[in-house]
Amino acid sequence: MTTMTEASVREFKMPDVGEGLTEAEILKWYVQPGDTVTDGQVVCEVETAKAAVELPIPYDGVVRDLHFPEGTTVDVGTAIIAVDVGGGAAPAPAAEQSAAEQSAAVQPAAAAPAEESKAAGSGRQPVLVGYGVATSSTRRRPRKGPEVPVQQASTAIQTELNGHAPPAPEPAPAAAQAAPAGTDRPLAKPPVRKLAKDLGVDLTTVVPTGPDGIITREDVHAAVAAAVPAAPEPSVASAPAADRAPASYDTTRETRIPVKGVRKATAAAMVGSAFTAPHVTEFVTVDVTRTMKLVEELKADKEFAGLRVNPLLLIAKALLVAIKRNPDVNASWDEAAQEIVVKHYVNLGIAAATPRGLIVPNIKDAHAKTLPQLAESLGELVSTARDGKTSPAAMQGGTVTITNVGVFGVDTGTPILNPGESAILAVGAIKPQPWVHKGKVKPRQVTTLALSFDHRLVDGELGSKVLADVAAILEQPKRLITWA
Repeated sequence: MTTMTEASVREFKMPDVGEGLTEAEILKWYVQPGDTVTDGQVVCEVETAKAAVELPIPYDGVVRDLHFPEGTTVDVGTAIIAVDVGGGAAPAPAAEQSAAEQSAAVQPAAAAPAEESKAAGSGRQPVLVGYGVATSSTRRRPRKGPEVPVQQASTAIQTELNGHAPPAPEPAPAAAQAAPAGTDRPLAKPPVRKLAKDLGVDLTTVVPTGPDGIITREDVHAAVAAAVPAAPEPSVASAPAADRAPASYDTTRETRIPVKGVRKATAAAMVGSAFTAPHVTEFVTVDVTRTMKLVEELKADKEFAGLRVNPLLLIAKALLVAIKRNPDVNASWDEAAQEIVVKHYVNLGIAAATPRGLIVPNIKDAHAKTLPQLAESLGELVSTARDGKTSPAAMQGGTVTITNVGVFGVDTGTPILNPGESAILAVGAIKPQPWVHKGKVKPRQVTTLALSFDHRLVDGELGSKVLADVAAILEQPKRLITWA
């Protein structure tokens, strides 16, 4: 997008959203050309692959132009709105402004607070907390020295199955190599890197043709064609794919929904998790009649006045106690170091269905919270998710997750692990069932629990102990006192 020539006009660019995310969709504009805006005023809402986020403008002035309509997906680093700041402070020179904005595009999300506040003063949109750095289409500084690998939420998707890297093709001539071995890392967006891995292409051998030396999909395909001799083609070649008409379908009988945003990220994460972590799922059916009675008693307790008290609260507490008794279950797998990382804290994820798709925000340091504090955190988490205001930071760093499929009337399921976590507990519907109690068949409140875990981290004995402990607590909730 060409910057306007007037010296008083400032271009606000789509901020970096990090973790390999290179684009965001504009959901809604809150301003129109001619409107007056002030520093910090929210001008639009965008949806990334993690959440819907409101973007504040870092200038005072009058809106000159909105470069994209609602519903448009825009690359990070692209100008989306122009603001005439002529009535306010003098704008920075073009070269200085460009350098500041390009520096912002590579600023890590985990920067110190002092740097974040400094960035706000310089007109930089702060990095979304919990995201990290996005590789954008803006100009980047040359990288020096070997790059330090950073664990990202999408690591599971980009890691090769079974830990094996694809075979590299024959190296290209030295003059044609984009990044000789041992020097700079080739520049390419995450989808292009994944394509290269899938096709077995070493990016250091690919000649980049994109702007600023970025490797494109076409460059990867060209490298494949150069490395593998083409098979003899029939005399009458088929028409190129680009020339073929798009597939047609009956719009009265089918509806096609573009996969993007949260739904697209969730789909990719689940595929990566399912085919990277070896899943094991165990089940137990348990009488939770006493737990249901305790829930009713807690609702009348003045300590829980104004708080959300439901079975999920005691199930969450039961899982936390089970983890305390079996701490090795609370771990993650470090593929690069080939190590198991045992966590001494529990960030408890709660799967939540929202209009934009499934998200899994987590309660930080849930292990250290009292029961009333846990109830308060659960209430805030659910309310924020329903309003679509869950921040990216709230969805980062989870260690174990609970998914409550019982609210849909489902007995149980075989849940897929949230990427980077060791276990996920599915809670089925709680309903009256015939049960042998004290030697007699009686109607009791019964539910089925399912625990999926990563078999690289958790063996059958450990997984069984955790599930059995959760069931035992829900059957006899007094164990919350004796085992805590």
